Amino acid sequence: MRAIWPFRHIGLKLLSVAIAVLLWMVISGEETVERGLRVPLELQQFPPGLELLGEVPTTADVRVRGASGTLSRVSPGDIVAVLDLRGARAGERLFHLTPEQVRAPFGVEVVQVTPPTVAVAFEKTASRNIPIMPAIEGKPAAGYMVGKSTADPPTVEVVGPESAVRRVNEALTEPVSVAGAKRAVEETVTVGTLDPAVRVKTQRTATITVQIVPAPLEQTVRHRPVHLRNLAANLTAMVVPSEVDVTLRGNREALSRIQPDDATAFVDLTGLGAGEYTLTVYADSSRDAGVARIEP
Repeated sequence: MRAIWPFRHIGLKLLSVAIAVLLWMVISGEETVERGLRVPLELQQFPPGLELLGEVPTTADVRVRGASGTLSRVSPGDIVAVLDLRGARAGERLFHLTPEQVRAPFGVEVVQVTPPTVAVAFEKTASRNIPIMPAIEGKPAAGYMVGKSTADPPTVEVVGPESAVRRVNEALTEPVSVAGAKRAVEETVTVGTLDPAVRVKTQRTATITVQIVPAPLEQTVRHRPVHLRNLAANLTAMVVPSEVDVTLRGNREALSRIQPDDATAFVDLTGLGAGEYTLTVYADSSRDAGVARIEP
């Protein structure tokens, strides 16, 4: 049997004892302190099929105790408060936040957590398809106007709490600029919603096509006489002013065919007896052009 010699490697053993004593003296010589910290609040075990409603605290205030040197070395993120949502269901629920639910480094004791109770509201998850409404900015080139705009895909699926999904009616896009355009503009843009509680499920972009079409032109036919219509047989009438300017609107080809007699101004005297009246002046025009305004 091999004999055990207690003084073998005596130098190393003495050095180990000296280091242990030194560490004990350093640690025991540090003052125990208490400090307040604001730490992240982490949600764990989130139940499937539920959505958060409203604002949930993102931080918690904790008081920790430990050696001054240990606490001085604690950095942001070393201490995290954990809220376990396992077993939650729809409605407003209360969750306790205790020192045992705070992760802290070795040598740091958590003595208090504020708030001790957190209220969290849940609602069932819902989804539906809503139309995409393209946003358009700018003005086309002179003589042109914005026509029909389409989105591909025309709808997008959104997900969120039931109440929020029910109230959202359309998805919006990044603005598509048509400034100075003379032909159709096509652009792929991001799709989203204004309600932060609702999110786009998968398709987050859409191709927007904006048609640019020639704008209707205007042509003014001046000094058109104002005719009297439906004047009673036993009355005479005079209109002041007796002439008006009629502005017609249409495309270039239609306006090129317009003759002065194509614009007929008139006032309707149906049912009026003797007296003085302020009446609206109307005008007839050809089928190719519409009446834009009459002055005066």
